[in-house]
Amino acid sequence: MTTIQNYVLGKWVSGEGVETEHFNAITGEKISEVSSKGLDYKAIRDYAIKNGGTALRKMTFQERGLMLKSLALHLLSIKKEFYKLSAATGATKIDSWIDIEGGIGNLFANASLRRQFPDLPYYVDGDTVPLSKGGSFIGHHIMVPKEGVAIHINAFNFPIWGMLEKIAVNLMAGVPAIVKPSEYTSYLTELMVKAIIDSKILPEGALQLVAGKGHGILDHLTNQDVVTFTGSAKTGRMLKSLPNIVENSVPFNMEADSLNASILGEDAVPGTAEFDIFIKEVHREMTVKAGQKCTAVRRIIVPEKLMDDVQEALSKRLAKTVIGDPANENVRMGALATPLQVERLKENLSILMEEQNVVFGDLDNFDVVDADKNKGAFCSPILFRNDKPYEKTKVHDVECFGPVSTIMPYKNLDDAIALAKMGKGSLVSSIITADDKIATEYVVNAASMHGRILVLNERCAKESTGHGSPMPLLTHGGPGRAGGGEEMGGKRGVLHYMQRTAIQGHPQTITAITQQFQIGADQPEAMPHVFRKHFEELKVGETVFTHKHTVTETDITNFANVSGDNFYAHMDATSLDGTIFEERVAHGYFLLSKAAGLFVDPKKGPVLLNYGIDECRFTKPVYPGTTIGVRFTVKEKINQEKKSDDDIAKGIVKFLVDIYDQEGETVGIATILTMVKKLDQSK
Repeated sequence: MTTIQNYVLGKWVSGEGVETEHFNAITGEKISEVSSKGLDYKAIRDYAIKNGGTALRKMTFQERGLMLKSLALHLLSIKKEFYKLSAATGATKIDSWIDIEGGIGNLFANASLRRQFPDLPYYVDGDTVPLSKGGSFIGHHIMVPKEGVAIHINAFNFPIWGMLEKIAVNLMAGVPAIVKPSEYTSYLTELMVKAIIDSKILPEGALQLVAGKGHGILDHLTNQDVVTFTGSAKTGRMLKSLPNIVENSVPFNMEADSLNASILGEDAVPGTAEFDIFIKEVHREMTVKAGQKCTAVRRIIVPEKLMDDVQEALSKRLAKTVIGDPANENVRMGALATPLQVERLKENLSILMEEQNVVFGDLDNFDVVDADKNKGAFCSPILFRNDKPYEKTKVHDVECFGPVSTIMPYKNLDDAIALAKMGKGSLVSSIITADDKIATEYVVNAASMHGRILVLNERCAKESTGHGSPMPLLTHGGPGRAGGGEEMGGKRGVLHYMQRTAIQGHPQTITAITQQFQIGADQPEAMPHVFRKHFEELKVGETVFTHKHTVTETDITNFANVSGDNFYAHMDATSLDGTIFEERVAHGYFLLSKAAGLFVDPKKGPVLLNYGIDECRFTKPVYPGTTIGVRFTVKEKINQEKKSDDDIAKGIVKFLVDIYDQEGETVGIATILTMVKKLDQSK
């Protein structure tokens, strides 16, 4: 008999005894067993911090991002290894694709975030804050990786995606992870972790696996650790209230199963594309992963006049759903993950049956293909109808974690919003409508009780990822019953694993810490010109002080002729009464263009191109006779990786363009982005 192992302290180990037995969800055959009894969780945490944490914190965001990209490419190249074992969880090929390749996609998405972070091990957050009149004392914020571990407690339904979507974020932040998947499907998580460890792409200690029940895994945590939990609200609340979590103020991010709702807009009547989209979407959410998704549609909220139409159309589509062994290409819905899930489903179904009627499905009478429904963990889709959702309210309190949903009516949009909110906080809601006014009213008024809202119609249906698919660059979580936490969310998710700290000091000191030039810091003159220097040779703060130019009316007229910008303030001195201008004023873009003429060194050199302008402002009118100059300062450097062996090794340099007048006052300021060649072409 196969024993699923834990990966801790740099080695694969078995726990004491047997905590959980694993059975094939299709055949009922025992496939493995697992235990995590006897593991030393204090030592495991210390090992993660000493080894994985130390290594990750030394890496820059660019290096961590490339590490994730490399891991994603590796796992994608061996993805077939995971599909066969995934089928044992009852998953169809589509179900497995969501779990396996969807999880790997999270690695890719988070790897791409490196472009939004500096080439540093820590993050510089927000804008500079002036704290003194003379400018010699300023403030800023930085965010550094927490010096603890991320403890990920995952649900049984996504053994791979659940792990990868979480570790992608903490690894990007520079924090190691200890993963505790559900013991019921940890055999699939173990296979993925083995592939990750064998690749040696992550630093040792950056990822550890506790494959059993993990009792005691939270006992030694401090405020430097972060817990993320996905599962039932009841279990989440219990863990969140553990004395050690409360006493040490351990951040606890909870994402709990919720009673998500999908609303059919009043405009989406039978015969419209939106009605068909609605039926297809609800059917998919009921049957993908056999309804075992925290984001599945549990409440189908439709105009009361369309109740019969929706019931008939959805029942017809459900009747065509082939249930059975995912190895059969005709099968569209597999089994629940374990027999235990079937029993729990039946218990909650019996509660809902006390108040509402089953209009499709039968727990005892349904057919399966190429399998024995009495041996596997199979279940028929069940569709309820509740004509009085304000009186028969168990549907708003009890979740059946499987292919189960309830149709209920609404009288008007306010009514639909009220019903959606009766779920007491949800991960996701969707509204299917072609009317943007309806969509706007629903979103604005329902958003307070939902973590995500999908607006679906014919215009986006072909490319929509669907009601049940959280995306790595958007937040995943929800208020109230849904747990009150947030996962993923792009940069927001990464910052969840970091400590924000305010820093104060002289601009030169803050420049040194942030590696971003702060106004008031030293500006040593660049020798030679910055355009003659390679990426590695440039230093933040070094400055080119340009020659001067006196602006004339001819400049203004010539620029208007070239640009076509004949705005009255530039061209008609008789139209300036009642404006802020005293006479014809130079175009702001003339000033920027002239600044480029002043600061550019035209000869061929390491600068490859100028590809953008950020934060451009024109702060003081410039009239004919004004003399301008430019302070051109290296503001920030961002490394770039080579995309191929033939690619030019280069980096991005941000330059501060400070245009000033004869009084020394800034008249225009901008940040330009240049691509600069590296001296070392091997990197």
